Amino acid sequence: MINPKTIRAQFPIFSQKTPNGLPLIYFDNAATTQKPQSVIDAISGFYAGYNSNVGRGTYWPATEATSSFESVRAQVKDFINATSSKEVIFNAGTTDGINKVMNSHLLPHLNAGDEVIVTEMEHHANFLPWQHACELKGAKLRMVPLIDTGDLDYKAFEAMLTPKVKFVAVTAVSNALGVVNDVVRLTKMAHAVGAKVLIDAAQWVTHKKIDVQALDCDFLVFSAHKLYGPTGIGVLYGKTELLDAMPPLAYGGGIVESVTLEATAFRGLPHKHEGGTSNIAGVIGLGAAIDFVNGLGLENMHESTQLLCNYAIEKLNLIDGITVLGAPKERAAVTSLTVDNAHPHDVSAFLGEKGIAIRAGHHCAQPLMDKLQVPSTCRLSFGVYNTIEEVDQAIDALIEVRNFFA
Repeated sequence: MINPKTIRAQFPIFSQKTPNGLPLIYFDNAATTQKPQSVIDAISGFYAGYNSNVGRGTYWPATEATSSFESVRAQVKDFINATSSKEVIFNAGTTDGINKVMNSHLLPHLNAGDEVIVTEMEHHANFLPWQHACELKGAKLRMVPLIDTGDLDYKAFEAMLTPKVKFVAVTAVSNALGVVNDVVRLTKMAHAVGAKVLIDAAQWVTHKKIDVQALDCDFLVFSAHKLYGPTGIGVLYGKTELLDAMPPLAYGGGIVESVTLEATAFRGLPHKHEGGTSNIAGVIGLGAAIDFVNGLGLENMHESTQLLCNYAIEKLNLIDGITVLGAPKERAAVTSLTVDNAHPHDVSAFLGEKGIAIRAGHHCAQPLMDKLQVPSTCRLSFGVYNTIEEVDQAIDALIEVRNFFA
């Protein structure tokens, strides 16, 4: 087990006080994690020490920038167990990766009458692009329902799978309920009817080790800022044969071998899909974040945050007037709740005055809110710097809210 108090000292934001002079208790890690000093130093070190564009300069500092940039690609390859660094495409984040797969892979292959499957628990980022594609092509978007625990209805998913299904997009972990999906099973089932599969791993990336070869998924996306890294940078993994067959994800400088008025010849992977100047500092920061996570160990991080989440749920379930939503077979370190007679935004504001940061709203998952028959929820999500004492303070504050609105 890791020591959250020791880890906390590595995060500069926690050395500060909130505007009303209180320590910051941060339970909004599903939205974005805080950044350790090592990540901040890596980003500032790039700008101060070897700032340059990558890929084409033969001078220092361009050679050092390019070497560092490509070394992070190799890090990511190992982090997700891709077969080649060429399968690692840097982009602006999970949402960007999903949209690029929709535009470059799905749209050219989708026809009227085809079907695309998502689930009722998807973040809007893994729903809207597929809805848009189906509207453009006259295809049908279908949603896998949830059972009462919040888990996916795998029997319903199996019944949906016909040769009409061309694509399945599923989150590995619900950002609102923390439900962990059996993505290996889902992928195998989808492949049996010839459908391609994209996994949204934004919430999974700090939950368990990702092995894209074992998953056998066709695409996988995640963002650095959920991984204690910087915002504005993410990863799209795709199988080599699929990425090769796709037209460039974005057209611009750096993707071509030659250009004439008559024709353009594109570079090979991964550069074919990284048009324009990349977020070089973001990539460098991602590399530092992977070092940070590997240093702690994903299993240790999982045990630490899971302990906090389980402890919180156990205590919350004993409180009249507070309802924890969902009771899945497996849950990551995320939970949503409601407080009787209190709007989630009021709950969040009340806790915020005590220095406790939680998320309130529909969590970009309105189909899920409709399923739960609530307009919004309060969400607590846990990071490696959170402690049992902080959980107790949050629960005491929630009891105060319950009593006030009662």
